[in-house]
Amino acid sequence: MKRDFQAPGRSPVFAREAAAATSHPLATSTALEVLQDGGNAVDAAIAAVAVQCVVEPHMTGIGGDCFAIVTEPDGRLTGFNGSGAAPRAATPEKLAELGVKDITDTSAHAVTVPGAVRAWETLHKAHGSTEFGKLFKRAIQYAREGFPVAPRVANDWANNVEKLASDPVSTARYLIDGNAPAIGTILKYPHLAATLEAIATDGADAFYSGPIASDIVEALQSRGGLMTEDDLAACHTTAVSPVMRDYKGHTVAELPPNGQGIIALVMLGILEKFDLENLDPMGPERFHLQMEATRLAYAVRDRFVTDPGYMDVCHSGLIASDYLDRLAAEVSVNKRMASLPQSSLSPQTDTVYLTVVDKDGLAVSFINSLFSDFGSGIVAQDSGVLLHCRGRAFKAQAGHANSIDGGKRPLHTIIPAMVLKDGNPWLSFGVMGGQYQACGHAHLLTNIIDYGMDVQAAIDFPRMFMDLDTHELQAEKLIPPSTLDGLRALGHQVTPAKGAIGGSQAIMIDKARGLLTAGSDPRKDGHAAGY
Repeated sequence: MKRDFQAPGRSPVFAREAAAATSHPLATSTALEVLQDGGNAVDAAIAAVAVQCVVEPHMTGIGGDCFAIVTEPDGRLTGFNGSGAAPRAATPEKLAELGVKDITDTSAHAVTVPGAVRAWETLHKAHGSTEFGKLFKRAIQYAREGFPVAPRVANDWANNVEKLASDPVSTARYLIDGNAPAIGTILKYPHLAATLEAIATDGADAFYSGPIASDIVEALQSRGGLMTEDDLAACHTTAVSPVMRDYKGHTVAELPPNGQGIIALVMLGILEKFDLENLDPMGPERFHLQMEATRLAYAVRDRFVTDPGYMDVCHSGLIASDYLDRLAAEVSVNKRMASLPQSSLSPQTDTVYLTVVDKDGLAVSFINSLFSDFGSGIVAQDSGVLLHCRGRAFKAQAGHANSIDGGKRPLHTIIPAMVLKDGNPWLSFGVMGGQYQACGHAHLLTNIIDYGMDVQAAIDFPRMFMDLDTHELQAEKLIPPSTLDGLRALGHQVTPAKGAIGGSQAIMIDKARGLLTAGSDPRKDGHAAGY
């Protein structure tokens, strides 16, 4: 597909040496600085995400979780699961004793151990080349000396005033006279700067023990939480083998549960049974099939995907050919499924994403998240650590795949991905947007593989998702009315999306030509760059 240069948009970035794509300009420039100073892709990714933890506080932070896939130039992949577990004391019985029936965003029980900082250090020990402490230079600078608030950041901030105002510390740290900062406001976070300096000097142990850990525990326990310093000290990152499945001559690699990456593979496995490439990419037939596959795949997710130690089935069974055939058979090209077939679900047996590829061909697909905007809204007072709310995915009651339990990791929506072609790295990509991410992976890949879009066009292309409770479809405004009418004729309820759906970054690797093609989502503030 050729770009229409009379329409708004941007070209993909072409580079020979290295490329980086992030959702914030200051993070992209930081990644390039590290690369040009001799650091590799992993060094650049850690430095960039540390900056994002300062300048995009609604989307990510050192009080969140992290996942990554690193691909060697020869196609070898290593996955890193940097998600933290529930406190040891957090059981359904204990929550019932406390009168907790639902785990909400702003509950102290939604805060599991933040795994990001330990994951960064583990990733660096495995693949980094620059001294770990030097990677925090720009993040510390922006936190201590100030940074300007970017437009999308300001937009999202304004939508979270009520959440931030509900806690005195988050009010003091993240609101100005009770209001969100305007575009271009210069903000400084000296407490966070000091914490980042401690991590730069003493590594991840500075976060998981000592004064910072005590400050985090005090913030949570004072709000009724069950986290202890022993819970933080036990935090570890797990190296995992990515789960891989072919889609039309391309090998897609996702991380195994407790993330939802397996669900992107389920969606692709359903969609490959249909001739997507012969459908209009903007037509109702394409979106109908994609949304029906989404409904089935997410039902599978909610039924099975959790901490693998608690799953009823092996995750490999969820992408077995016979199982995917059964799921695909439930999809009609002529009408919407009236209800989801529960008997067919059992097999037989706001987040930041960035990607960097360096001059040697090392590629990293990296995602770091607080889950909801500003996470739990709970800020540790002395250290400035804003804590995530990933435990919101837990059920307070026993008997569910994602029932809370001591030491258990919750279902995660954040999923980095890689694609190989002929055994070589071909695409490093990810999609932000909470629950949307698995659907977004399938959408982006079918845009590229089935419809021949370049990475930027595939990222720009309009999106659709669904309300997870009602399955009502939510469409971005650039999807034409004729497509929406066609979907309604097939039995779908369709409404306009309340805002832009997700965000994305991607870098395509053409090893034979020595060419990198990078794209970054205009739904966010960032951009791709290379040299």
